[in-house]
Amino acid sequence: MSKPEDFPVSRIDADDIGHNESSNPSFDSVLALRLSRRSLLRGSVVSAAGAVFGSLGLAACGGSDSNAEQIATPPAAVAPPTERLLGFQVVSKNLLDAVTVPAGYTASVIYALGDPLNATTPAFKNDGTDTDFENRAGDHHDGMEWFGLSADGKPSDISVNRGLLGVNHEATTDETRSSFFLFANGGTTTLPRPAAEVDKEIALHGVAVVEVSKTGNAWSYKKDSLFNRRFTPLTEMEIAGPARGNALMKTKFSADGTKTRGTLNNCGTGKTPWGTLLTGEENFAGYFARAAGDNAKRAGNKSIVAYNRYGRPENSTSRHGWETGGTADQYARWNISQTGTSLDGTDDYRNEINGMGYMVEIDPYDKTKVAKKRTALGRMAKESAGISLPTVGQPLALYMGDDSRNEYIYKWVSAATWVAADANPTDRLATGDKYLDSGKLYVAKFNADGTGAWLELSFSNPAILGYNAYSFANQGDVVINARLAADALGATKMDRPEWATVNPKNGEVYFALTNNSNRRAEPTGSSQIVPDSANPRAYTDVKAGTINQTGNPNGHILRMKEGLPGSAAVTFTWDVYLFGAEAGADKSAVNLSNLTGDQDFSSPDGIAFSQSTGICWLQTDDGAYTDVTNCMMLAGLPGQVGDGKKLTLSYPRTSGSPLEVPTIVGAAPTPDTLKRFLVGPVGSEITGLCETPDGKAIFINIQHPGENTRQADIADPAKYTSKWPGNAGYGAGNRPRSATIVITKNDGGRIGS
Repeated sequence: MSKPEDFPVSRIDADDIGHNESSNPSFDSVLALRLSRRSLLRGSVVSAAGAVFGSLGLAACGGSDSNAEQIATPPAAVAPPTERLLGFQVVSKNLLDAVTVPAGYTASVIYALGDPLNATTPAFKNDGTDTDFENRAGDHHDGMEWFGLSADGKPSDISVNRGLLGVNHEATTDETRSSFFLFANGGTTTLPRPAAEVDKEIALHGVAVVEVSKTGNAWSYKKDSLFNRRFTPLTEMEIAGPARGNALMKTKFSADGTKTRGTLNNCGTGKTPWGTLLTGEENFAGYFARAAGDNAKRAGNKSIVAYNRYGRPENSTSRHGWETGGTADQYARWNISQTGTSLDGTDDYRNEINGMGYMVEIDPYDKTKVAKKRTALGRMAKESAGISLPTVGQPLALYMGDDSRNEYIYKWVSAATWVAADANPTDRLATGDKYLDSGKLYVAKFNADGTGAWLELSFSNPAILGYNAYSFANQGDVVINARLAADALGATKMDRPEWATVNPKNGEVYFALTNNSNRRAEPTGSSQIVPDSANPRAYTDVKAGTINQTGNPNGHILRMKEGLPGSAAVTFTWDVYLFGAEAGADKSAVNLSNLTGDQDFSSPDGIAFSQSTGICWLQTDDGAYTDVTNCMMLAGLPGQVGDGKKLTLSYPRTSGSPLEVPTIVGAAPTPDTLKRFLVGPVGSEITGLCETPDGKAIFINIQHPGENTRQADIADPAKYTSKWPGNAGYGAGNRPRSATIVITKNDGGRIGS
């Protein structure tokens, strides 16, 4: 998951660049731009519950017991007579190079970058000399799901001691092309890139299925499990749905357009009711290069419009330069210029990019099954899949965001209605065919009065058929170029829709809108847009006293209620559950949720409900507030759509009457309904969340700690901004590693109580 490149953050983000130049209005009214000087909340960097062990990489607020995998374990807490959700002590904002959790909890590292996934792959040395990443944990652990295993190795919905984790490995930490922590000398930053470096970087991406289990009170991953499996950008996958066999899918690798190689930039996840993993391909476009002069070679072909819309105009350089690794197919595929002479693209890779950007379905239990790209769900910078509550006789819905500035929110509704027996099928991917290949794809339009409509992305829709900017050929073309189809329907541009999740108590849908640097009350360029009711803030936040962050730097969380029972409704109501903000920000224009210092946050990203407790877990991927605190995870007990109030935000224009925008904000949280649970190491993002069915263990991913380290400092560990998890006693070396942690409660209770 990535940040806007014009926010003052340390990492290079070649992907989140925004290419929605459509004239779709957000709403007619605009929001007042309120300049708000940052009130730096530089309080204690220890928890309110007690001192954090700052020299350790995993810490609880209180206690001192430790070992290599369970660090800083506090004394066992006395279990309360009755469970009280959110009864834990707040973790304070801090800048420690550690994972900080409340007193009474233990956080343990169980699976990190480079860990071997079979018995013959050597232990990870973490010095840049390691190879064989096809058989190791990949990098940038991200979205994640739990799949239970019984004692005899069968799928189980009730197992709490043994299971499989489906883990996304999104990307690598890079400053100038090279994934520098993975090479002894920091790697090559100029072109061409050496093949050996390219091969390693490609293998670091994708997805892993890894077995974990609990022995006594300790969790660990099983290195030699027969279930362990890696998917990389070279793993063959099947194209399913309306784009299968489409002319836009034909390549030198697949002349009939029915298959492709691999998955890329995997971000959020979803778990289907039939027990498969859904993994979203997010910022895929930046991995492909397109040469200068390619437009002329295409001679006015409509693909030029599509490639511009997806961020690959001619003369586009790639993020890593993989296309320069050699002449073999595995390198040539990253160049999407028209190099061949065929009319259909079967002698080059001009169409290769059309094979990325989907929700991919994986059977975690069966290594013989080929993963399928579910093209009916549309192609975009895919985040997670929030899945509706399965109801017999009702269709299923999947809610998805397109994570780039000014992009859209989507919904898929299956043609098939839910059958209870499909929860335990004999062929899980065949069940996926039933629910994910046939149905309707919608995009959201939000109205200022708190209502909205789902607009169908169908080839038969007159607005799509008559769209002047792009001529659609069929439904396959519509889903491949879903962004253009959504443009045609006038969908509402959003503030980077990240993860989606569904409240198990009432079926309401939550979207994390992480931030948007392009919101302006008075736009000055074509990429800037005015605030609207569903994205109502445009302000200036001052970081470290000197750096102006404009737009909506702190993000917000939107929630939606379908207009009719079930998931097939075409109308909805909405409000904003929470506005991210620092506690000291202006409550009339920025801190609209009245957050306190125990609750304030910025840039919501991961969001998921516990099926056990109903807690809404909120994770951040922030660059706006990192002068005060590392990224974090909060626990919330939300109400429901409509429990708050209407507001009107006003901004005086440079001339004429003030411009106003109405919005609807949910009930302000209290100390008992929202509080900070975890703060991560330096430079990291907190992401990925799943749990055992009893809610007594949750698994979290710590992505890219130390990402703000400079590539030039690779030879000097003293200059690494993070040394986690090595400083927590996990693994060799000082180089920081993305990792999966497990959190348990010392009294054996459910997490969050």
